[in-house]
Amino acid sequence: MAIGTWSWGAGAGGGDQVFGNNLLAENLSPVFDKAIQSGLNLFDTALVYGLGSSEKILGELGKKYPREDLILSTKFTPQLAQKVANPIEEMLNQSLANLQTDYVDYYWIHNPVDAPKWVSALIPLLKSGKVKKVGVSNHNLEQIKEANAILAKDGLKISAVQNHYSLLYRYSEEAGIIDYCKENDIIFFSYMVLEQGALSGKYNAQNPLPDGSGRAKSYNQTFSLLEGLIEAMRKIGDSRCATVAQVAIAWAISKNTLPIIGVTKINQVEEAVNAAKIILTSEEVAHIETLAIKTGVDTRGWWEKR
Repeated sequence: MAIGTWSWGAGAGGGDQVFGNNLLAENLSPVFDKAIQSGLNLFDTALVYGLGSSEKILGELGKKYPREDLILSTKFTPQLAQKVANPIEEMLNQSLANLQTDYVDYYWIHNPVDAPKWVSALIPLLKSGKVKKVGVSNHNLEQIKEANAILAKDGLKISAVQNHYSLLYRYSEEAGIIDYCKENDIIFFSYMVLEQGALSGKYNAQNPLPDGSGRAKSYNQTFSLLEGLIEAMRKIGDSRCATVAQVAIAWAISKNTLPIIGVTKINQVEEAVNAAKIILTSEEVAHIETLAIKTGVDTRGWWEKR
């Protein structure tokens, strides 16, 4: 799995606005160290997360370790492209400076705005060595295939797809994207597996998400509808001395995806590590998927176009 850092840092689109957090490098240092010690060395971020603050925190924490021990993943967001000769390389260079490195292991087109143009611009970055592997995020199947075709002309390919995927939002499965990834040796990174905490079992109608955060606005009104699903996940977890969140993570792994788990505390790292050891039965998977559908809750993000 990957460690997600969307909630690290502050500013436009940062953890303070979206999650109600206000976390700096000093707060997250023990969390980062615990992840490394636990064998979790893949970290996912984006320049748009807090307009660079997430990347800067990751760069500050990562410099304590040999670069080859880290797998760093960040993104080019088309809406932030500047009017310069090579916007994608300009943004990559900003990310490299923030991350205190001279290359990234994964570089993503964050969404499909003008996608063909940006995918073509990835080719020289791959050839330069500044980018080791490329991926596309929030793309539909047609756009993914188009991107792969563009790269194939230069003997290259997409290595990964990163889409929103959870028990409450299974579009990538329904659209055949996960199957396409499996057939073409593409890693599918699933983000928002826990729906920003709504599927963690820690929040409910009586104990909602923090007021004033983006996630509270999105999820607090859904908790009464999620009670049956959460209770079923809790029972599955109880049979394995596991939490609701661990069941949600184990489900995502069972679906041939690599979940990105946002962590801000040491115990959340431990929880994620142990979730990877849980193997759900096909009956359990089918049961919670059925209950998820029955909730009628659609968590599709405003940024997600089909």
